[in-house]
Amino acid sequence: MSATSQCNATVQGTGNYSSAVSWSASAGTISASGVFTAPASAGAATVTAVSTQDPTKLGTASVTVQSLPPSSSTITSVQVACTPSSVGTNATSQCSATVKGTGNYSSAVTWSASEGTINASGLFTAPATAGAVTVTATSVQDTAQSGNATVTVQSPTPQGKHVVMVIEENLGYASVVRSAGWPNLNNLIANGALPTNYYANAHPSIGNYFMLTTGQLLTNNDNSTTVWNVDNIARRMLAANIPFRIYAEGISRGYVGGNTGPYLVRHNPFARLSDIARNSQVANQTIWPFTQFATDLANGTLPEFSFIVPDIYHDAHNGTPQQADSWLQTKVVIPLSNHPAFAPGGDGLLIVDFDEAALTDTAHGGGHVSPVFWGPVAKVGYTQTSGTLYQHQSTLRTVMEILGLPKPPGAAAGAPSMSEFLK
Repeated sequence: MSATSQCNATVQGTGNYSSAVSWSASAGTISASGVFTAPASAGAATVTAVSTQDPTKLGTASVTVQSLPPSSSTITSVQVACTPSSVGTNATSQCSATVKGTGNYSSAVTWSASEGTINASGLFTAPATAGAVTVTATSVQDTAQSGNATVTVQSPTPQGKHVVMVIEENLGYASVVRSAGWPNLNNLIANGALPTNYYANAHPSIGNYFMLTTGQLLTNNDNSTTVWNVDNIARRMLAANIPFRIYAEGISRGYVGGNTGPYLVRHNPFARLSDIARNSQVANQTIWPFTQFATDLANGTLPEFSFIVPDIYHDAHNGTPQQADSWLQTKVVIPLSNHPAFAPGGDGLLIVDFDEAALTDTAHGGGHVSPVFWGPVAKVGYTQTSGTLYQHQSTLRTVMEILGLPKPPGAAAGAPSMSEFLK
């Protein structure tokens, strides 16, 4: 009683006939997909499928609805699992219940949810607002026995069209947040959003840059010259015709070679991806000297995605934090502040991230670091409230969501979205 049975209809005919049917049941209920829910009383129910093309053609099946098992059986526990456990607003998650007991017990349950809706087969539909929802399965045989699962409902990632990323070097969270060496970056934090439970993936630098672009570490050799033919954000943007540019200090247009002066190629992962490194036309289209950044801002031609590569004196690698902080403010933040995308109501987002913490900090691979989200798309004055662990693959996933690119590559596919930091 009150349990479910999946019914199926096989329609046969000649020519290009329709296999669609409509369902009905003499007792209980049945959904459009043929999921029959038994009534609360025992007996026989007739399930009928009627051809939608020819209503004179139909088929029936009998379902026997049994009484609850005798009282000698006992329910000992109900366990609930929902997949996925995190969904967007108005999205769905399939929940299942495992009932355990002794004797000839019933495995039937009834479903309920603290918010949103859930049907008789455990399909949960999230509400239109973000938050944590409790899904409950209660034993039909013994209503004192129930189990719960929590489904996290996330706000959809806003679709911005001007994402700018800058990667700083080799400094941990405690060396940056509230540090006198980074006054301008801390001003961004005060006016933006700060993840407090964010960790780099590895030491040394190169693997973190590849995680930010491919969802894979690929190598831990900072001196590697390998050109990688793997799925990556550049390949996805090229396929989707999303304009993007890499603005790097110390190089010429289209340069995909090795280190030169204060420019280190390991800080420019795009120059080691086959989609760019082995295609001179694409390289000339996407890799530019940093001076072009100011030109594009002035001309109103800032692309949808920009990746800025400061040289080693301006990313805190060889220079001081004060040098990096001042360069970031004068060369990136102030010019962006004057661009329409970063005006109130605009679609701009600046992400300032750190590739790794100090080598002595190996927590979660690369240590505790402090990315910052700033711009009209980011929350203002927000510090992380969730306990979610974020790493570089989450940044990759979030950027791709903002750009409307589905199915992020590598570890980004299963990483938590960072939508909590966005409006």
